[in-house]
Amino acid sequence: MDITPLQFPAVPGIGAVGAPSTLGSIAPPAATGRTAPVTGPDTEFGSLVLDGLDRLEGLTDRADDLAVEAATGRLENIHDYTIAASEAQVASQLTVSLRNRAVEAFNEIMRMQV
Repeated sequence: MDITPLQFPAVPGIGAVGAPSTLGSIAPPAATGRTAPVTGPDTEFGSLVLDGLDRLEGLTDRADDLAVEAATGRLENIHDYTIAASEAQVASQLTVSLRNRAVEAFNEIMRMQV
């Protein structure tokens, strides 16, 4: 199983950012109707958030599927589950952290006097 780096799209005023992770290699679930991650200079922030949540869901679904296989004895390599569970945990922690920062920023904006 290859681990590929995550490539974030360029954000106006900030530029492109990249960090090692497997999140960039996970395709969004087919239920969303999209076949590839949404990227580019005209991408809306909401689309990026939804794409990130789709990727998180894909990671957790994969970890859940491997957990079931491990519990039923069908999983040959337990390290596959361990890696998938760790990826899902890290992605969940990142998502919660980003949500908390967004809520803090929103609250700070609401406290500003106009």
